[in-house]
Amino acid sequence: MVEYNRMELMICLASRYLEDGSTVVVGTGAPCAAAMLAQKTSAPNLMIMFEAGGVGPLLPSMPISVGDSRTFYKGLLASSMPEIMETCQRGMVDYTFLGGAQIDMYGNINSTLIGEYDRPKVRFPGSGGANDLASLCWRTMMITPQDKSRFTNNIDFITTPGYLTGKGSREAAGLPAGCGPYKIITDLAVMGFDEETKRMRVESLHPGVTREDVINNTGFELLWAEELGSSEPPTEQELTILRNEVDPLRYIIGRA
Repeated sequence: MVEYNRMELMICLASRYLEDGSTVVVGTGAPCAAAMLAQKTSAPNLMIMFEAGGVGPLLPSMPISVGDSRTFYKGLLASSMPEIMETCQRGMVDYTFLGGAQIDMYGNINSTLIGEYDRPKVRFPGSGGANDLASLCWRTMMITPQDKSRFTNNIDFITTPGYLTGKGSREAAGLPAGCGPYKIITDLAVMGFDEETKRMRVESLHPGVTREDVINNTGFELLWAEELGSSEPPTEQELTILRNEVDPLRYIIGRA
């Protein structure tokens, strides 16, 4: 059995959700690594896009920012942020990956602050393009460690809309129908969202993880799939490509 760390597991799992021929807007870090891995394995025709304007690059190595020159390498287009957001608005982007400090049971994300707005305990970078992307891309995914402080319904600020307060609330707020949170990939499990309630639902547990582990690291009541799956660990091929081609300097996978 090939050994791997939790970051490698999350990246490999995320990469498998990106189908060949689909489009994805990513930032740097783990989402970029997942997109690069997918492009080098199961999705060679994956269209990777960056918020700063890179469209369809064949990334030679891990970029350090969305404006890094590598995000345009052998790309189809060197555009700008307005063109990327307009493409999302036209309904032409299948996936986006987002991060955040807090997420609630409906997939609403806080990347702005912890505490009171006028006197925060911690101030984060804020939305950037995250609100636009989650509002307009068809499916939103998140790669994140799982603990009660992060997975909480006592969310201090909604930077990025998930399913807001449940089924129909996105549409009532004026957001396009049929889009929203899709998968939350953590170091413990993979979660999706229940079709009727739009609440977070556990779909598979990672090797060695129990229900109690997930419950103890979540600050709200989760739903559970009737047929709970077991997450497939990284293959030797995935790990070889991830370690030697995607992130050989261990910028991302060295954090775990």
